Amino acid sequence: MLGDACLDAAGILDPDLRASFHNCRVLHARHGRTYYLATTMLPPQRRPWVWALYGFARATDEIVDDLDVPDSPEERAARLDSWAQDRLAELAVGASSDPVGRALVHTVRTWDIPVAHVVAFLDAMAADLTVHQYDTFDALLAYMHGSAAVIGLQMLPILGSADPDAADAAQALGVAFQLTNFIRDVGEDLTRGRLYLPREDLARFGVTRADLQHGEVTPAVRELMRFQISRARFWYERARPGIAMLHPSSRECIQAAHDLYSGILGAVEHNDYQVLRRRATVGLGHRVRSGLTAYLRARRSWSTVPEPNLPTASQQSSVHNTRAKPNSRSSTGA
Repeated sequence: MLGDACLDAAGILDPDLRASFHNCRVLHARHGRTYYLATTMLPPQRRPWVWALYGFARATDEIVDDLDVPDSPEERAARLDSWAQDRLAELAVGASSDPVGRALVHTVRTWDIPVAHVVAFLDAMAADLTVHQYDTFDALLAYMHGSAAVIGLQMLPILGSADPDAADAAQALGVAFQLTNFIRDVGEDLTRGRLYLPREDLARFGVTRADLQHGEVTPAVRELMRFQISRARFWYERARPGIAMLHPSSRECIQAAHDLYSGILGAVEHNDYQVLRRRATVGLGHRVRSGLTAYLRARRSWSTVPEPNLPTASQQSSVHNTRAKPNSRSSTGA
């Protein structure tokens, strides 16, 4: 089984941990197909850690956005708060019994990922329950620090980079991915009562929220979306130099993610900016062709470039086994 081989390569041997990482991998493969495809270009020993970060983000997002659960806003907020406090308590003591939390704790502890990045992400998810649109792009950018930029920062230790400028590029790529989601998912987000296009942009192009809810791509809506795509491409270009700052065995993965995800913007243009009634996607054939070419290049880098000193199985065992189980959420001190 491919997942088992990656866990073996990463030195993740504890059965409970392996089950948790497998749960995260399933979440990643099911809900983040483009990103998951890109992660296959990482050396096997790096992949499980990415699964863990994605699995945690997806599990959190499901609490906020799952339309199949008929929670009231108050119930959903209480579930999110409970989930957040439990995960932070587990990070504080270094152990978890949750099917996703166990992999998160192990990843954060093994790679010394600042817990502040996790807190920022959880705060952004909580904002989604109360903030349904932002007045300005600057306000949206502040939200995206937690919802997207810190994801790039979480990934950096796993991808490997000694360049201090890599952090800015990683955050920019997170913002670019998030802006792409906002563009692609305008119609879907409206069904959840949210809109991630700033009010100042709507006013600039003479578009109202009601216009978007009507579902027709008018000339004004088309210009609005053209502007959003231009902005997203600016952030992709801002992120591009960071790829060369990564360890060589990680570059093809991030280059592929950069190219495949930015390709969604081209798909929106191809669909004549129809983001209100359909979801733009990059065709499977294109993803497979691009992915295969990048994978072959990545494989060559695995064999020709030495890997850095990744955590060994014994080091991970020490991280995993020397800390007590959490007794209550109060252990965070929050």
